[in-house]
Amino acid sequence: MIHMQKAENPEIEKNSPPITKEELDRAFDERFPVWMKEKLQKASVAVAGLGGLGSNIAVSLARSGVGHLFLVDFDLVDVTNLNRQMYMIPHLGMPKTQALHDILMQINPWLDIQTRQIRVTSENVLELFGGWPIVCEAFDRPDQKAMLVGSLLSQCPDTIVVSGNGMAGLGDANDIRTQQKLRRLYVCGDDTTESAPGAGLMAPRVAICAGHQANKVLQLIVGES
Repeated sequence: MIHMQKAENPEIEKNSPPITKEELDRAFDERFPVWMKEKLQKASVAVAGLGGLGSNIAVSLARSGVGHLFLVDFDLVDVTNLNRQMYMIPHLGMPKTQALHDILMQINPWLDIQTRQIRVTSENVLELFGGWPIVCEAFDRPDQKAMLVGSLLSQCPDTIVVSGNGMAGLGDANDIRTQQKLRRLYVCGDDTTESAPGAGLMAPRVAICAGHQANKVLQLIVGES
C-alpha cells in the first residue's frame, strides 16, 4: 500500500485515487521503449551498505524500474546520517534495511525487495551475494570496501561489482567519474578523496558518486556499457 500524505482539501482527496501499476507503467512507457522497461523489470541488483552511497543508489534504481533489489546492512539510522543519506527524522533508530524498504515502497510498491540486516564479512559474502549478477559496493570504511570487492571477485565469478571510492569534501564534482578497473569491476569516484577532519562526507558529492554507480548499473542492465 502506498502511504500518501492526507490532502487538506476533501475534494482533492476524493478525486485523487491511489496510483495503479498500469498508471506507473504508462508514465515509464512515455519516456522509454518497452524493451528497456522489460529488461529493467527483470533485472536483479544487490546493494551492500545502505548509507550515503547505498541509500541513494537504491532510490535511483527503484525510480528507474529495476524490479528486484537486495538490500544489506547491519546498522540503524542515526542522526549523523541525515546530512547525506536518504533517511529522515522519523526513521531515526530504525534498521536501515527497514527504513529504506519503506522509502522504496512509497516510490514503487510493485518492486520485489529483499533485505538482510547483517554485517557482511568475507565468510558470508558467497552466501549473501552468490546468486546476484550485479552488486553495488557502498561501504564507508576503506578496509571493508577492499574486503567486499576482493571477496566478490574471488568467490562470485559471475558477479559484476560496481564500487564507490573517493567522494568526500566539496571538491570539483567533475573529478568523480566511472572507470572499469577489471573485467568485472567498475569503480566510481575520484579515487583519492577519503573522509578526514575538515573533509567530511557531504550530500552533493556522495549523491553524485551514487549516481555514477546507479548509472553504470543501468548501462550494464540494458547493454549500453
